[in-house]
Amino acid sequence: MTKLDALLSPKRLVIGFGLLTVVMLVIAASTSTAAFGIYNNAWDGTAELQDIAETTGATTTIARETTAYTQSTPTETLSVILSPDQPYSQEDRQQIESYVRNGGTLVVADDYGSHTNGLLSDLGAEARLDGQPLRDEQFNYRSPAMPVANNVTNHSTVDNVSSVTLNHGTAVNPNNASVLVSTSHYAYLDTNQNQSLDASETVGSYPVVTTEQLGQGTIIVVGDPSLFINAMIEKSGNRVFAHSLFAGHSHVVLDYSHTASLPPLAVALLLLRDSLLLQFLIGVGGTLAVFIVLQTDGLMRLKRRVTRTQSQPAAIEVTETDLVTHLRKEYPDWDDERIQRVVTARRKAPDTETQQE
Repeated sequence: MTKLDALLSPKRLVIGFGLLTVVMLVIAASTSTAAFGIYNNAWDGTAELQDIAETTGATTTIARETTAYTQSTPTETLSVILSPDQPYSQEDRQQIESYVRNGGTLVVADDYGSHTNGLLSDLGAEARLDGQPLRDEQFNYRSPAMPVANNVTNHSTVDNVSSVTLNHGTAVNPNNASVLVSTSHYAYLDTNQNQSLDASETVGSYPVVTTEQLGQGTIIVVGDPSLFINAMIEKSGNRVFAHSLFAGHSHVVLDYSHTASLPPLAVALLLLRDSLLLQFLIGVGGTLAVFIVLQTDGLMRLKRRVTRTQSQPAAIEVTETDLVTHLRKEYPDWDDERIQRVVTARRKAPDTETQQE
């Protein structure tokens, strides 16, 4: 059999296919394709956002429920909500509002979603997302649909930020909120969405980031969640902007409680991390499993040894008379004295098998 035939043997192929299947299942269970997903490493995911938060020294929490807002110290925490695709219940809104009013910072980023303005209203915030595509023919990244907003207010929240780059974002109507970042004076809202400037559309500077106080806390509204995705985070100013938001907070909550589901393996790991009882049970179960495997292996070894011993043929006893007869037959030229010396030496020789045992 050639080496190629050995490699392509049915047994090896089955084992290889099984291993490949397991690897693919693990990858599928630990990653996500959801837009803005923290476990999505593709262009539209936000896998890098957690890394940016941790570069500031903050610990991060991936929130699956709004109860995460009740489990942190508000004055030390910043929370991020990106483009929620599910409505918030009254209990959810109350938990978030209590967190903000007690000193927490909440960043809400969206563009055309139908749930964000309702959440802002229920929380008592003034700012609202406009919901119309924002374009800039002069200051943009490759396309008017990707405006570079370069009017930045002198404010501690945006220290060192010179601009942010949007990707099909919208404006933020501040009402009584303070404007942190605005577009150039060449931007406009494409109200009829024909991707061109019409006579009915007004050219000017439009706010894209606002901040306002709510109780003792702060709500920051951003008119584009895409600013934080993997494909955009390295564009002009975006990484610095995200880093500036996170700086000064010891804890960052990335709220995915009202967005597409997290991958199952990620959920399992989050559950394990959050539950001491589950950690204890898995630890005990793992220890018992190892003990059982070791005990089973020991019993199997003992069983094989007993079986091997029982299958060995019984030793045949050879008497001196038999040995003398054999020697005379095989060596007829030997005299009796020589034969006797051999028999005597055989009798005095140590039992090899006994020594080995």
